[in-house]
Amino acid sequence: MEYADKELNPFHVMKPLSLSTREQDESQPLTVIEMGKLWTTYVGNSMSSQILSYFLQQCEDEYIKKLLENALALSKDFLQRVGKFLEDENFPIPAGFTQEDVNLGAPRLYEDEFYVHYLKYVAKGGMSIYAVAIPLVIREDIREFFIYANQCTSILLGQINNILYGKKYTVMPPIIPTPEKNDFIKNQNYLNGWFGDVRPLHAMEIVHLYDNIENNTTSKALLLGFYQTVKDEKIKALFKRGLEMTDKAVKQFSEKLHVENLQTPSYIDHLVTTSTYSPFSDKIMVYHKFDMFSIKMRSFGNALAVNGRRDIAALYGRAMINVGLFVDDAANILIDKGWLESPPKAFDRK
Repeated sequence: MEYADKELNPFHVMKPLSLSTREQDESQPLTVIEMGKLWTTYVGNSMSSQILSYFLQQCEDEYIKKLLENALALSKDFLQRVGKFLEDENFPIPAGFTQEDVNLGAPRLYEDEFYVHYLKYVAKGGMSIYAVAIPLVIREDIREFFIYANQCTSILLGQINNILYGKKYTVMPPIIPTPEKNDFIKNQNYLNGWFGDVRPLHAMEIVHLYDNIENNTTSKALLLGFYQTVKDEKIKALFKRGLEMTDKAVKQFSEKLHVENLQTPSYIDHLVTTSTYSPFSDKIMVYHKFDMFSIKMRSFGNALAVNGRRDIAALYGRAMINVGLFVDDAANILIDKGWLESPPKAFDRK
């Protein structure tokens, strides 16, 4: 990776360490961490590669098209690298998703601008998998792969943000005053949310409210396209519930920022066309929302971890329960249809 500022190169600060585990790695089987993270990465990118292939067929904007080409190239590259790791260990390649799960000739379902919002939405999800793997993975070659995947996704997200803000597809994040001095919390009123002296939101609360609004506006638009094209009534009912949940989350999170006179991302439902012809299989649509709603719980958990107000904690807590119930029902549909592939499991001691 090239750094514009040479001092941003990590080895400008750190000294290289000659001790390596690479030789002993060759004789060691995959640990559960490596197995689980590689499996998840393969399935997720097999899904992304099919969806992005369809988006690329429809895209007309030259900058967005290049962005989609970059994202698709990364997905295919990650699939190839992970597939090699698994093959070398005689690990069965996950079935994942194939060309049968997408119709590249289907009419346009989303406008070009939507693709940029979508890429940010799924890239953040991918990064959450890769970043968590890095400190846990023992094998040096596999750890290097996840560092590589994390760096590539970071660069892609930079390109995405350049287009989002360069083309004015989204509002700038809120601005708050620069502190004049260090400030220490003096009493428990700091935690108030409903009653008494309620303080203004602090920076990390604003960050995660903004982030979750951004995620949910994209999730809602994606779901709207799925909802209007799916034919199975049970799946359609699930998607309708997902639409109502994401809409409620956007309104509740936005209200917290609006009380502070802070701007929020807007709905992007207008970027969904009126097509009722689905380019995607029911399997890939249900799995996509099962997967991304699962990641949404991690996003809410991250927000809770840095929150300091009781009203916001309760808001995230209720949202996590509702999302958990949605994920459970989506999993039941996937199981009933024979679509839910199992990750590797521990020994059955029974």
